[in-house]
Amino acid sequence: MSDDTDVPRPKWRIQDLGRRTVLRGAAFGAAAPLLASPAHAVAGDTATTRRASLAGSPSFRWLGTSGWRIDVEERTVLFDPYITRFKTGLFDGNFKPGTKLRSDPERVREHVGRPEIVLVSHSHWDHIADVPYIAKTTGARIVGTETTFHLLVAFGVDPGQISVVKGGEVLDFDGITVEVVSSLHSRNKRHTYFAPGTLNAPPPTAPRIISDLPEGDTLAYQVTTGSGGPSAFLMGASDFSERAVQGLSPDLAMIAVPSSASTSRYVPRLLRALGQPGVVVPVHWDNFEEPLSETPRRDPAMDLDAFVALVHQETPMSRIVVPDYHTTYGGDMRPKPRPVPGDGDHRLP
Repeated sequence: MSDDTDVPRPKWRIQDLGRRTVLRGAAFGAAAPLLASPAHAVAGDTATTRRASLAGSPSFRWLGTSGWRIDVEERTVLFDPYITRFKTGLFDGNFKPGTKLRSDPERVREHVGRPEIVLVSHSHWDHIADVPYIAKTTGARIVGTETTFHLLVAFGVDPGQISVVKGGEVLDFDGITVEVVSSLHSRNKRHTYFAPGTLNAPPPTAPRIISDLPEGDTLAYQVTTGSGGPSAFLMGASDFSERAVQGLSPDLAMIAVPSSASTSRYVPRLLRALGQPGVVVPVHWDNFEEPLSETPRRDPAMDLDAFVALVHQETPMSRIVVPDYHTTYGGDMRPKPRPVPGDGDHRLP
């Protein structure tokens, strides 16, 4: 969740130097030339396994806030899928912690496809509100904290469908590797955040309002598709454990934009700990109470331009991609051509 609720608001796993060079380019803006995509398969390799066949063929779609949909062949991974985006007053200076939780099935179905895995960073409403519906209607494996587990059970999700993690786990989902990273929730100018706390048992009744959902500890994830990548580091909040991210060296880093300077030297420490990723993608800077059918509107508490400038200053060789809701990106975070009607590719809505 955005971390200013108490103030008004108006590598690819790199195998060689060349592959990361492809991911890097000019800094944010149209000046970066489009580079040809790397080959997706080795000629003559007719006996590839399902694991090997996943290499180099993912698509990424931003679901707003910190959410992502990652598609590789016929498989889908979701991260923090918050699609319903209902009003709480957060963005017009009249925030209501008693806002009722809801999920819009039609909107959710339009965007999530048939997910196999759903990764949850933490349990605030703008990360988990649609997860119970997704879990119960798709049977997807849900990965999250113990608090996430207890909340989803209270919502009626099958406990056997949920994998509890703490950070440090490396999970192999038949060729999709998920590294779980212990992380931290972002803080506002007063060094606090909304609805802290954890659960060690399901609540007696299912949560009804947004303040019924505690943060419940925060995780980040690094997802790698196939044996060759790319690797994508996914954040759900704008703070991190420096020691926990050391050595991850992702190709793509989806980094949450902070709304305050409460975390000391957030951008330079994070980029250096991550090994200066080839591509940096700012997330959690949008007004997440506007529908995904619209053009992203900035959260006025987030200085996206200053964030982009600081990333460029700290790691000028990284390419910066500010995403939108309507673009499907390839594994190098360059826009993919839209399917032409009649070309047989009707899987992605």
